[in-house]
Amino acid sequence: MPHSTNKELILGIMVGTTGISLLLLWYHKVRKSRKTLNLPKFLSLGSKFDSMTFQDEMYNGQGTAAIFQGRQLQILEKLNELLTNMEELKEEIRVLKETIPKLEEYIQGELGGKITVHKISPQHRARKRRLTAVQSSATSNSSEEAESEGGYITANTDTEEQSFPVSKAFNTHIEELNLDVLLQKADNLRMNECGKMESFELLCDHKEKFRDEIEFTWRLTRAYGDMYELSTNAQEKKHFANIGKTLGERAITRAPTNGHCHLWYAVLCGYVSEFEGLQNKINYGHRFKEHLDKAIQFLPEEPFLYYLKGRYCYTVSKLSWIEKKMAATLFGKIPSSTVEEALQNFLKVEELHPGFSKSNYLYLAKCYIDLEQADNAVKFCNLAVLLPCVTKEDKDAQKEVKKISTSLKR
Repeated sequence: MPHSTNKELILGIMVGTTGISLLLLWYHKVRKSRKTLNLPKFLSLGSKFDSMTFQDEMYNGQGTAAIFQGRQLQILEKLNELLTNMEELKEEIRVLKETIPKLEEYIQGELGGKITVHKISPQHRARKRRLTAVQSSATSNSSEEAESEGGYITANTDTEEQSFPVSKAFNTHIEELNLDVLLQKADNLRMNECGKMESFELLCDHKEKFRDEIEFTWRLTRAYGDMYELSTNAQEKKHFANIGKTLGERAITRAPTNGHCHLWYAVLCGYVSEFEGLQNKINYGHRFKEHLDKAIQFLPEEPFLYYLKGRYCYTVSKLSWIEKKMAATLFGKIPSSTVEEALQNFLKVEELHPGFSKSNYLYLAKCYIDLEQADNAVKFCNLAVLLPCVTKEDKDAQKEVKKISTSLKR
């Protein structure tokens, strides 16, 4: 409300109050024979003013005028206090308006500094050599890529595509490879952490030629998941996750019985959920479980699937009441799982592939701690320490294993 309007309002109230006062004085003179006078109820302004009758105080005109003027003074004081508070509020809003642009500049500067450090980190030296091709879209047809397939909603928006300019290929001179050789080379490269980016770039260089091949498509989906893991920038992570999920949708639509398509689509759904609110997180969690079960159906001997299912069961067993209630509202049933079910999946991983990963041993230890089996928890902590740290996930797991080991010793 403008300051001038405030003044007009107060002036109007004062004039109106004065008019009422004169009216009451006239009324009192005309009706002197009355012994009492009840003030109109509209002068009571809520709990701030006591409701009073002035029957014993208003036998003459002077008494009425004095009391009424006192009430007027109270009203004016309250209005003045209100006006002062409004002025202070307006001043605070003005200061905030001046501060926000400076805060935006500061945040942009801070983010800019972090991105600069990120680009020159050893982990991303390959990206620095190819500065004009930091990211690549899943296909050359961005409109087709953003299209939702199989009835799923894609999060790959035009804004995100524009934020990450891409080139058609990472290398100007592309070695011509047939599909089998290309896939074998890509698989071999990603067997160690430092080769995952090169594997991703190799697949992007050949996407125009093999984009309709299912074995190529699910590997490219997987490669976007690798880039999500390698990146340390939140916006890049979101970009890689969205494009990978869109590719995964295409893969499961075209090859609904291919377990690898369901596996990597489920993984990318999990990555995308990291940037969503509670409702969408639950939605993606439901989708993750659905496609994970399908992948296990088609690839029953793949240990990675049981590791993922174990992680899912363990997470669900720790859900809060409100998260379960939200899931029930969305899907008609509450997601349920237990630590025991999670444990069985992690043990299945160890059965299929002993020493599968440091993280699998970590979660076996966590399950046994929850089940109050400290000896088994210590056993798997010791096994986890013996495995080498190869990936970032291994390094994170190693830190957590050491913390658990220390607490168990106490």
